[in-house]
Amino acid sequence: MGYRVAPFVWQFLTTFKSNGEASQTPPTFFPADPSLDAYATFFETVPFWAQFTVSVSALVLRVLGQLIIAALAGYAFARLQFPGRNLIFVLFISMLMVPSQLFLIGQFELIKGLGLLNTIPALAIPGMFSAFGVFLMRQAFITVPREFEEAARLDGAGPLRTFWYIMLPMGVPMLSALAVLTSLYSWNDLLWPLIVSPAGDNRPITVGLAGLQGQFGTNYPTLMAGALVASLPLIIIFIVLQRQFFSGIASSGIKG
Repeated sequence: MGYRVAPFVWQFLTTFKSNGEASQTPPTFFPADPSLDAYATFFETVPFWAQFTVSVSALVLRVLGQLIIAALAGYAFARLQFPGRNLIFVLFISMLMVPSQLFLIGQFELIKGLGLLNTIPALAIPGMFSAFGVFLMRQAFITVPREFEEAARLDGAGPLRTFWYIMLPMGVPMLSALAVLTSLYSWNDLLWPLIVSPAGDNRPITVGLAGLQGQFGTNYPTLMAGALVASLPLIIIFIVLQRQFFSGIASSGIKG
């Protein structure tokens, strides 16, 4: 466990060092003269609150869209009978083998055609669908005993009511796991924001952090301070949803 925490401890201690101390060889573990200058420099250099608002807004849109689409599609593939269901699902899953970079040009042309460049929806829309998310929700709904659906049908409930009142509440652990994973991908995304929001305060915090890496030198304490501050929302999300996250992953049948 210690070796997993060590990088975070090193990052935290580096934020209190000077740039010379952080770059010296051999490295020092504890700062000789602890200082908060790295945090002050970070907030002076990066428009943190503007970019933080953009990141949070894009994350919320992306997570909500992902949960809605994945839950509906997962339920359809798990329970509804329609022609070509298995073939369509195989095509969905095959997308996991295709690098996401191959979709960048098509996604950019779509966002540009909609007039959404340099906006928050442009950051969120491509990430609202995930073949992996559909797979997770299908796994969750398959494990639900069919007796619950049969009882709902006897009470006169249609597919939508059965989904909303029976299947969806039972899929909450998996939805929580998918929310955590989607939040992680959304918050750490860098390539797509660089393409659709190249300038201004409409960029997420990941782009602001990337800007701290200079061509001829990097202020490592400032970069570490920014990375530490930017990672706090993800840590909070994981702490809040950790029980549901592990329960959802365990029920999916996926082994690490």
